[in-house]
Amino acid sequence: MSRAPCILIVGTADTKADELLFMQRCIEQEGARGLIMDVGVLGVPPFTPEFSNRDVAAAAGTCIDAIAALGDENAAMTKMAEGAVALTLRLYADDKVDGLLALGGSMGTDLALDVTASLPLGMPKLIVSTVANSHLIPPDRLAPDLMMMLWAGGLYGINGMCRSILSQAAGAVLGACKTVVRPAKRRPMVAISSLGKSCLSYMVALASALESRGYEPVVFHCLGM
Repeated sequence: MSRAPCILIVGTADTKADELLFMQRCIEQEGARGLIMDVGVLGVPPFTPEFSNRDVAAAAGTCIDAIAALGDENAAMTKMAEGAVALTLRLYADDKVDGLLALGGSMGTDLALDVTASLPLGMPKLIVSTVANSHLIPPDRLAPDLMMMLWAGGLYGINGMCRSILSQAAGAVLGACKTVVRPAKRRPMVAISSLGKSCLSYMVALASALESRGYEPVVFHCLGM
């Protein structure tokens, strides 16, 4: 990259301030930038995030007081997810962020899944979650290139295990931002579902025929996600 990567760090700053700030320090110690987006609703964070929950609410076309007044955690987080998606997409379109790192329990993970699913293929995205890779997450909620790590030992404050997990997550998304080759869009893309070559050997001839006509065939396995 021609500049230092900038990572958007998403989480509830009122309940997870120490963890968010720790990951921000890990990223900035490597010469990159970390911007924190607060998606909490009721609490007041002990620091000033780069993007407040009021900014997130405004991106959803409302205000944080109105979201809190909904009186239902699911409804409130759904609205915050809407704002987080809109704000993140705006930052990405303006080339202000290069990757996303989200931290959450079950509710925070649900919000993070909405955000990561909205982002284009090729933008590094990682979620550290207490429910990572569990049956609580339907496969169709997962972005194709999403990385997930289990937030082991992190339910009540930062400990040695938690530091190890969070620092690895910060390094993983930062490394991805430094080395990623984003999909080029120079040619029209044709998505094709298929089985393996031994089963559908005609795919080889079909793909080359499309390429000769100026298309980029992208073949994916029909048994996968």
